[in-house]
Amino acid sequence: MSENTVTNWFGDLAATPAVLVEAKSTADIVRILKDPGTYPSPVRAFGSNHSTAPCSAADGGTMIRMKGMNRILNITEDSVTAEAGAILYDVAHALKDKGLQFYVNTEIGNLTMGSACCAGTKDSSMPGEFGQVSSYCTGIKMVLPSGELLEATEAKNPDLLQAVRCSYGTFGIVTEVTFRIRKIQPMEVFHETYTVSDFMERLPELWSRGYALMYYMFLFDELVTIEFRKYNPKAKGKPNTHVWPIRNNLWSVIGPRTCYHTERDIGDKTIRYKIIDAFGGYWRWNLEHIIQSKNTTATDQIIRYPDVSDDSRYTFSLWAFPEETYAKVLPQYTKWVKNYYKTKGYRTNILHVGYRIAKDQNSVLSYSYDGNVMTIDPVSTANPGWKEFLIDYNQWCSGQGGVPLPNQTFGFTYEQGKKALGDRLAAMAAKRREFDPGNRLLNPFFRQFFGEPAKSPAPRAAKA
Repeated sequence: MSENTVTNWFGDLAATPAVLVEAKSTADIVRILKDPGTYPSPVRAFGSNHSTAPCSAADGGTMIRMKGMNRILNITEDSVTAEAGAILYDVAHALKDKGLQFYVNTEIGNLTMGSACCAGTKDSSMPGEFGQVSSYCTGIKMVLPSGELLEATEAKNPDLLQAVRCSYGTFGIVTEVTFRIRKIQPMEVFHETYTVSDFMERLPELWSRGYALMYYMFLFDELVTIEFRKYNPKAKGKPNTHVWPIRNNLWSVIGPRTCYHTERDIGDKTIRYKIIDAFGGYWRWNLEHIIQSKNTTATDQIIRYPDVSDDSRYTFSLWAFPEETYAKVLPQYTKWVKNYYKTKGYRTNILHVGYRIAKDQNSVLSYSYDGNVMTIDPVSTANPGWKEFLIDYNQWCSGQGGVPLPNQTFGFTYEQGKKALGDRLAAMAAKRREFDPGNRLLNPFFRQFFGEPAKSPAPRAAKA
């Protein structure tokens, strides 16, 4: 690989920019954007690079590493302001030290605050709240492609902020963000397992309980284990500090590492997946019997992954479906995924997960813009056949009325995105052109996503 090769965290997507540079200040970014001769287009900023799609790739262009801008600038009782390269885990724990927390404590703690404010995330919505991190962003400062500075706030220009929250760095490069926060509240967690059919039949009852719902799906056993969470202000005593580290270690280390080595070392598919399904039973037992408490801290859900991935790495994808159709969609998907293994010989080697996310119009491209959604998220160590599976999975999910998440749904097409997002995608494409008419920040991935024509080749020099 070239010394300028940059891979995503999982390691399955690579980009080779002509220039790889680290920003340590807003002035650095202004200088880069104003000098296309030294820093060619497209220009893309990146942080921990956990996306499963090539959002930050800039082959032949310029990639700006943002981790040098990682200061926490201000904390008040109801807000935190940080530079774009600070990571969620560090900011969350600085808040915890002051008895404060984020509204959405999403799993991937390596998420940079710049990405958190202008890219999609997923987390099951707490009762009466949103499930997307960016929905609680109240202010953004960025450098426009021209080198000018722009500030958008919820108070002064809410419509602009609504667009910026899903701009994925195509309007400008984010330098500073402010998020709404709250005082820490005790949080209850427990797990229950259902068959797929029982889960679907009891959905209205489960929704009415008033808990956030995240769920682990063991589809070859047709079982679903639900993680129930809600705040519990009546909890007494000190919070339980053990359950989330156990859950996080099982999810981010033991689970994927076990499945990776089983995939690598067991050649016989029948034996291999019997072992993996048996491990799923162990996983369920731990969730049901150990990961339960009336008093935990939401911050402790956040996982700080190693900066460089190892044999416990995993990858995933996501499509969201209207919750009113989910009782039909999930059983059909269960049959589809089993038949896929039977006919094409491929299945994911970890499990599937899913989230219930509340209706949320705080960003133009929100995947729950039209109402509450529930997701189907296959998880894998990228065993052979994974990328091919995702193309077929995308087609199936699109056919069922699903909505993709651009930075976490690999391989979906412009047509599938347009079908799911409709006029909102066209509106965002038009808004992007207002801020970047010269396409300084537009890489091939977002060129396709927004339906822009392919970049014309550079004109050849005339012959003498």
